[in-house]
Amino acid sequence: MRRQVELRDYYRSKRMEWRRGRTVQRVERPTRLDRARRLGYHAKQGFVVVRVKVSRGGLRKKAPTLGRRQKRTGISKIKRGKSMQKIAEERGERKYRNLKLLGSYYVGEDGRYKWFECVFVDPCHPSIKNSHEIQRRIG
Repeated sequence: MRRQVELRDYYRSKRMEWRRGRTVQRVERPTRLDRARRLGYHAKQGFVVVRVKVSRGGLRKKAPTLGRRQKRTGISKIKRGKSMQKIAEERGERKYRNLKLLGSYYVGEDGRYKWFECVFVDPCHPSIKNSHEIQRRIG
């Protein structure tokens, strides 16, 4: 019981740190090693793990400047066309253009944000070029 309380407090403090951090933040090692390894992560050069922050909740568009009926403005109650995880992957890819995405997984959420970790690999790195298993994965 005590360990559960300690872990809960630990992860709460981590989420508070993440909230103050950047939207796309490179991390030294994966938060969930089991999940990262299932995606193909190895602790060697050429692999990069990035934590991406995505805002929770529905989308809101800017109010149109030209006149129309209020009913047709379409500002609130707009649904996302993609999953939050897909949005996180795209943000990571936009920041690290030279890397290939292996996959991503959920790491946490609070009232305002959801965080995902994306595993990238550098296809030009010598240790990756020499690994046939990784080459098969990234194509």
